[in-house]
Amino acid sequence: MARVDDEPATQSDLPGKRIGVIAGLVAISCCVGPTVLALFGLVSAANAYLWADRLYGGYAWWFRAAGLLVAVGLTARTLRRRNQCSIAGARGNRRALAVMATTAVLTYAVLYGVTTALGHLAT
Repeated sequence: MARVDDEPATQSDLPGKRIGVIAGLVAISCCVGPTVLALFGLVSAANAYLWADRLYGGYAWWFRAAGLLVAVGLTARTLRRRNQCSIAGARGNRRALAVMATTAVLTYAVLYGVTTALGHLAT
């Protein structure tokens, strides 16, 4: 007798967590990009801090909008491939859409906190 947890994912499952993480990464890439470059030793910490500060200060809303567009685009593409790109399909995936939005916001918040803490160490 198979348990419910062992059953494979159904066709209606939306990869909400993956889409949320990707959207959150795109939205905070203004800070994460320079931080990753500094962590790999490709730029100095002071230079990464300067880049992140300028990108976040002047273009933060552009990066956030790009993250939102990525979330909408990936969700629409996934729903279209499953022939669920309609109001009824969105209603049927309401929980997965909530997971996606929550994951995107949490990814953004956690990475914002990490990059801010690393920025304080760099100064």
